[in-house]
Amino acid sequence: MIKIIRDLFRFDWRFRVGFVFVLLIMIMTVMSFFSPYDLSKTLQVGMDLPPSFQHPFGTNSRGQDMFWWMAASIRNSLYLGVITALISRVIAILVGLTAGYRGGALDKILMAVNDAFVVMPILPIMILLSFLIRGNVSITLLALLLGIFGWPWDARLIRAQVLSLKERSFTRTAVYSGTKTLRITLTEHLPFVLPVVFATTINNMIWSIGMEVTLGILGLSDVTNPSLGSTIFQANTHQALMAGVWWWLASPIVVSIVLFLGLYLLTSSINEYIDPRTRLRRMGA
Repeated sequence: MIKIIRDLFRFDWRFRVGFVFVLLIMIMTVMSFFSPYDLSKTLQVGMDLPPSFQHPFGTNSRGQDMFWWMAASIRNSLYLGVITALISRVIAILVGLTAGYRGGALDKILMAVNDAFVVMPILPIMILLSFLIRGNVSITLLALLLGIFGWPWDARLIRAQVLSLKERSFTRTAVYSGTKTLRITLTEHLPFVLPVVFATTINNMIWSIGMEVTLGILGLSDVTNPSLGSTIFQANTHQALMAGVWWWLASPIVVSIVLFLGLYLLTSSINEYIDPRTRLRRMGA
């Protein structure tokens, strides 16, 4: 792992830039646990103060320090992204490994279910679900819902790899030696698909955080707790731009750009590193 990170730092500027961006986000996440303010309360500081040394991101019309509010927002958004990615990865791995190796009728059934999830309009469905359970949409519940819908593309990708692995000699050797199906998929095939799983995890995090931002702007997520979407929703509700409190809206936008750009650059770099042809070309081989 250390050698891989060293190679990526040395040969790929995207990994260096993405790493710095994500590092800044992680520093803010850690700092959120040491906030000097109670973010559940208002009128903690002066209202509508512009960015300064004391308040780097300024304050909002609710009397809250925007830097510490954004630190908590990043923490909650990352929590949502990680939980969503874990749930969807487990489903994608189970479906992809099973369908690819077993084949036959089971493969057709699983891929039919997979395709049904692929063609579903996720955003309208999430808007409907959020509207139905409005007032009870916690970050954890939203992560669970997104995890249920976030696995089909990656499951099909894993299945395609397993179809190739199934025809290789080491798989046939394991079958002829009497190795059971579960052991073959977990010990022989899973290590080969893990690089794809790791790479698609970041993509899934970007997608889930983007969905939370969209639902938050519409007021369909938990707008009482700090998150990127709830911050923009509150800024729009208080007409921040018309009141001249531009930093209230600028803070979540800038932080979102840094977060998404950092994760995207890391994803692009890792995906290219996984492909040995592009990796060797970038290293000058």
